[in-house]
Amino acid sequence: MVARALILGAGVTVVSVGFLDLCDLIYDCGCRASWAGAADACNIHDPQPPHCPWCATGWVGAWVPYLTIVVAQAAAALWPGRLGLGYRALLVGLAFPVLGGLNGLIFGWVMGYWSG
Repeated sequence: MVARALILGAGVTVVSVGFLDLCDLIYDCGCRASWAGAADACNIHDPQPPHCPWCATGWVGAWVPYLTIVVAQAAAALWPGRLGLGYRALLVGLAFPVLGGLNGLIFGWVMGYWSG
């Protein structure tokens, strides 16, 4: 169980550190890692749209994608069963780009971010 918790901890750390960089990767909005200014350069501060969908929706845009990823990572790491540690680590690692990207696409589509 300790190994599973360590896998989860590593996954959550990567998400926590890289979440704003993923935001910029998806939306090219200007978000950066927390130590590099966070959302200071995000297009949410521009007077004209488009505005970053995650930043524009406040806590929903911040927490729904983040928690979707972390809950999936927790399930992959801690779910009972005989799944090997390597597979658990792979699933935890894939949760960030896959679910983060999916959340980004959904938020962007719903908000009309790419509709020009």
